[in-house]
Amino acid sequence: MSDRRGGGVRGDLKQRVKTARGRTVSSKLWLERQLNDPYVARAKREGYRSRAAFKLMEIDDRFRLLRPGQRVVDLGAAPGGWSQVAAAKVGSHPGAPSPRGRVVGIDLLEIEPMPGVDFVTLDFLDPTAPGLLTEMLGGPADVVMSDMAANATGHKKTDHLRIMGLAETALAFAREILAPGGTYLAKVLQGGTEAGLLTDLKRDFSAVRHVKPAASRADSSELYVLATGYRGAEAQGGPYREIDDDQENGDAEDGASGWRP
Repeated sequence: MSDRRGGGVRGDLKQRVKTARGRTVSSKLWLERQLNDPYVARAKREGYRSRAAFKLMEIDDRFRLLRPGQRVVDLGAAPGGWSQVAAAKVGSHPGAPSPRGRVVGIDLLEIEPMPGVDFVTLDFLDPTAPGLLTEMLGGPADVVMSDMAANATGHKKTDHLRIMGLAETALAFAREILAPGGTYLAKVLQGGTEAGLLTDLKRDFSAVRHVKPAASRADSSELYVLATGYRGAEAQGGPYREIDDDQENGDAEDGASGWRP
């Protein structure tokens, strides 16, 4: 075994999970991955509700989508990791300095309360949801974000189609609640049907980019699409920039697709 210098931990030492009666091989592999995931350990150590919190923190550190005083909607918010980060960034905690932001999380699952966030147990597709959340926020949202993912089937095409469907319905919701100039952030999976969503985003927003945070697992086709400068519900297109994440680092060729990792 080779030691990781300075860390005091052997680099190839991993926790193994025995296959118990009734436990599938896939669930065993998932447990092993969780036990050996540094972001899972870090989330527990730092008091975050999920490893996904670090994805949002990294995206925000790079693109500054969350600012003090903003109104934020977190779709499919359970267990609350993204809402937790948003509350700290926009200053929605009790006693936070002015300007105070507002964060509302919505999910079919009941979520344990947390300071600075209002959680609603409701399907965001419910026709009453946009009006209810706008009222709770005290006005239209500045940011609508979604880390939603359907339960994985193991069939890549099916999983891709399901998560793209969630991203598209999240965009439809965002159109009803976003303020002009607002931001949309959602998880997608690469798989071949991204063009429709990209076309809609080009029409509705002034700039679109994709992001793959370091906290996303390297073997995952997961990406996040970040659209800024919402044109408003009556938008019919206008000046638009498609920004490849690699182009911002000076590595991409001209005309590179906005959907490559």
